[in-house]
Amino acid sequence: MQNSWKKTFAIIWTGQFMSLLSSSAVNFAIIIWLSLETGSAEVLAYAAIAALLPQALIGPFAGVYIDRWDRKRTMIVADGFIAICTLIMSVLFYMGHFELLYIYLLLGMRSLGSAFHMPAMQASVPLLAPESELLRIAGINQIIQSVSNVAGPALGALAIGLMDIGQVLLLDIAGAIIAITSLFFVKIPNPSRSLQEKSSIKQVLRDISLGIKGVTSNKGLSYMFLFSILATFCIMPVAVLFPLLTLQHFGGGKFEMSVIEVVWGIGMLAGGGLLGIFKPTMNKVIIINCMHLLLGITLAISGLLPSGGFLIFVVLTTLGGIAASVYNACFTTIIQEKIDPTMLGRVFSMFFSIALLPSMIGLLSTGFIADNIGISRTFVILGSIISIIGAVSFCVPVLMQLGAKKKEIKPAEEMEVG
Repeated sequence: MQNSWKKTFAIIWTGQFMSLLSSSAVNFAIIIWLSLETGSAEVLAYAAIAALLPQALIGPFAGVYIDRWDRKRTMIVADGFIAICTLIMSVLFYMGHFELLYIYLLLGMRSLGSAFHMPAMQASVPLLAPESELLRIAGINQIIQSVSNVAGPALGALAIGLMDIGQVLLLDIAGAIIAITSLFFVKIPNPSRSLQEKSSIKQVLRDISLGIKGVTSNKGLSYMFLFSILATFCIMPVAVLFPLLTLQHFGGGKFEMSVIEVVWGIGMLAGGGLLGIFKPTMNKVIIINCMHLLLGITLAISGLLPSGGFLIFVVLTTLGGIAASVYNACFTTIIQEKIDPTMLGRVFSMFFSIALLPSMIGLLSTGFIADNIGISRTFVILGSIISIIGAVSFCVPVLMQLGAKKKEIKPAEEMEVG
């Protein structure tokens, strides 16, 4: 592994970059289309729910099978499923069926594929690279995502200006084909399992229980999950309102929307680059808490800006991108370090589900919040709460110890017996 992991990741990253780039372009094109066609916070919220709810609902069950199935094959099938769904939707739009329902269905189908692809990819990382390189790899992953977030919106804005939404969707299909092709050239090992491989309902529920124990048996991890879930609950409504804040509060258009998406990606690129180059030795929990503080402050100040403060909004969004990138990399690395590889698939899936399901409540109320509280005030309130979460996290000793010491991992069998 010491000699081949870099080559393996180079091949995987090449395919994933093309897939992420095309997905970023298509996602932004859809956001522009929805924002300009409807100008409705509720429509954007429903689109976000369609893109997240299926993944949240099936996530725990998907994680069990990810840990059982061949992870390379799982990623290939998931990417292929997303491509087929996108192709069907593109044909519908080509035939003139421009309806919101089809957009929601497309986002829902993509969410189902992501429920398997994303955890399978993250669960494979510790099996492909040395543990000492996990944080650096997480940083490079953030760089790839960030470059996609920088170039994707520009490409999406150009595409939606030159083509209709049905043709734009074809970009995502091309990216999926490249990603699938790259996976055929690498070998991704699967963790050895001594547990009997059954797929009965009882066995699936038992495996989900093991995944939950993998987190709850470590109080520090439990608190980290709790604070991340609370922060996600506040972040999701704000994320949906970003385009409308640009359009309605700052009086922007397609260009300004693209600028905000690009500088967010630049911020994430900078954050991932710092981690990839310097590989900080500071307690990663401290870094996570600081990033919650930084992200919350940038959001709160953004809501206080006057309508002529767009340039300051650009700077704050860049800082928010840095905070999000560093947080995601550190959070992922801690899980990969503390959880048995045989349970990583279900743990990642479980977190996505537990974090996203409460956020649906926030998203459902997005329209009400935007109409009654105001978009700017929403940024101030939710940003302040995120900062408070970051500050309170410093006051939990067991959480602070999580990043200070490396704890011994319990095998799945021992956890079951205990």
